[in-house]
Amino acid sequence: MTQTQHTVRHHGPEPAKVAVLHGGPGGAGEVEPFTHELGQRGHAVLEPFQTQHSVDAQIEELREQITHHSTPPITLIGWSWGAWLGCLFAASHPNLVRKLILVGSGPFEARYTDAIKATKAARLTDAQRAELATLNLGSGDPSHTARFIALNDEADTFERDTSPLPDVQFDADIHQSVWPEANAMRTSGALLDTLATIRCPVIALHGDHDPRPADGVRLPLQAALPSATFTLLQKCGHKPWQEVHAQDQFYQLIESALD
Repeated sequence: MTQTQHTVRHHGPEPAKVAVLHGGPGGAGEVEPFTHELGQRGHAVLEPFQTQHSVDAQIEELREQITHHSTPPITLIGWSWGAWLGCLFAASHPNLVRKLILVGSGPFEARYTDAIKATKAARLTDAQRAELATLNLGSGDPSHTARFIALNDEADTFERDTSPLPDVQFDADIHQSVWPEANAMRTSGALLDTLATIRCPVIALHGDHDPRPADGVRLPLQAALPSATFTLLQKCGHKPWQEVHAQDQFYQLIESALD
């Protein structure tokens, strides 16, 4: 793995032919185990970090990262918030994306979001919920970020492997700026309208144990893009690459899509 500047990491050979987008928004580092594994398997992977404070600015930042550090058109893989960013980017810059893979995307319509918090809360103990409420991600304390991610992993995961959690840098200012704007796009229908304009092949992978409802991704996606494919991974939560039962199938599907 090499780091050419603070907003880009490379895994495997260069120049990159694949880019993997982090979640958040404002979270940088959670997909590192996934990108590292792809590099170990011989894929040329770019791991960009989004630092800007608006949706449009993140799209422009990603355009600069991809054009300077890869060989477009590339395969773009977006996880969680990164799935949305990948959709918005592919719609804005169709000449730079040959294929789009969505992993653990948030629902594309607001009506599917009500159960997410309740599902996550039901999977934690009273003590864990109380501890989660005390954590302040805006404090800049890395121990708060690490514990927040660990507790959310408890709620988001079916059965985790033994790999260590990655080091994640969470920027609360980015999150507080970008997420309300992105969520408003979902509420207004603008996100779904944009989705319908994507012209490259789209593949969605989603865990059946992910608190984010699979139907909130599958149904709107297939209505907007009938050619898109959707695979529901069994015994799998929000991060398929760390799931004991699903990671083999997940990597098989990714490898097939990258061929």
